[in-house]
Amino acid sequence: MFVYSVKSSKIKVVLLIALCTLATIAFLLASSMDNKAANKGGINLKAGNSEQRVAFLSQFGWEFDKDPTEVSEVIIPAEFDQTYEKYNKIQKEQGFDLEPYKGIRVKRWTYEIKNYPGYGSDSGCIRANILVYDGLVIGGDVCSVELDGFMHGFDKSQEDSGEKATEKEKSQPSTISQKA
Repeated sequence: MFVYSVKSSKIKVVLLIALCTLATIAFLLASSMDNKAANKGGINLKAGNSEQRVAFLSQFGWEFDKDPTEVSEVIIPAEFDQTYEKYNKIQKEQGFDLEPYKGIRVKRWTYEIKNYPGYGSDSGCIRANILVYDGLVIGGDVCSVELDGFMHGFDKSQEDSGEKATEKEKSQPSTISQKA
């Protein structure tokens, strides 16, 4: 018969090492999932700070002032009306979907676009809106604030397929707080 005794301090050390190993594995898995969520279709969706929001919008070739013209909080409605259904259709066409965010408060960052085809850099008519939740872009658009304007996704190639928006469709999601 072979008897081997182990001090309880050795058991504690082995358990501590095992726990640290599991925690490290969990952290690595979580960070890789975050990177996948923050990198949809080769597009970086991180928007937790000003540099990340500027980098996000720049990916599409837009030129704009680095300071937003407006920052506001909006609540994605719990039930979508016809306007939000059309707006979410634009989101789905560019790989986003606002339905999981129904009833949630998000931030909208608005930038003035300077290089939209057919508009001068000082026209002040073209805006890009970025919807951000938990440091990631969840949607947004490029639109004209003119009376008979338009709205489409971030990609410049979508500008030709963008639908003409009625005045009601052009209105932004309900603002609950200006300059958050």
